[in-house]
Amino acid sequence: MAEYRLDELSRISGVSTRNIRAYRERGLLDPPRRVGRSAFYDDYQLSQLRTINQLLRRGFNSAHIAEFFASMRQGADLADILGIQRALLGPRDDDDDESEEESTADAESAARDKPAARPRALDIDPHGDTANALIDYGLAERQRGGIVVVDPTIAEILGRTADQPQYIQALIRFYESSRDAADALAIGFVRSLEEVMEARLGKNREPESDDVEALGQITQDFRELWGHVLSDRLEESMERQLSAGAAAGYSGGALLTELLRL
Repeated sequence: MAEYRLDELSRISGVSTRNIRAYRERGLLDPPRRVGRSAFYDDYQLSQLRTINQLLRRGFNSAHIAEFFASMRQGADLADILGIQRALLGPRDDDDDESEEESTADAESAARDKPAARPRALDIDPHGDTANALIDYGLAERQRGGIVVVDPTIAEILGRTADQPQYIQALIRFYESSRDAADALAIGFVRSLEEVMEARLGKNREPESDDVEALGQITQDFRELWGHVLSDRLEESMERQLSAGAAAGYSGGALLTELLRL
């Protein structure tokens, strides 16, 4: 069975490293195998992440999903009650083999039968500066007089915290501090693709069908490379900043650095 480090699992599954950690802490994701300070995930946990994403999109909340996985670990038949077969997660080495196509069909059928949860409005003034900032940045919208976050992952995080105003201010700060940097980084990515296209096609030749297919694969490969590099560089930069804070006398810097490495 293949094994993945955290950043590899994030890239393959499309789930951010932060969400993977959160799923693990809340019992949605099985803990990784640890060798010293290194953590290794396998194909079963990859299947779990894909299942979690599918169920979240269909309206299941994280508490229900955590209960579902906990019951499965205890050998209960909650999977049958929900109409979701055990094979939904993909078989372990000691499980009976079942087709992936049937597992996906079972999950989608069960999820369709459960009504999607209505997004919960944020506990803020719907016409205040904070609400206007969230809407202007495309992070939220007004619904029935309240402010509802658009992204389901962000909505789920804000919905479970007891200090929502602080989280919302952090969210706005994250967006504002990354917006210009993200645009600059995207320029580097696009220019790399432009160089490939120009080298392959020249400046005036129209692409042929073979060119389009090849360039499509190159684009996908570049996206994966780009995401991997950015993820690693961001982690390194955060550790440097936290270490610098600790060196400057901030007592929590060393602790935060260790927490980020978990």
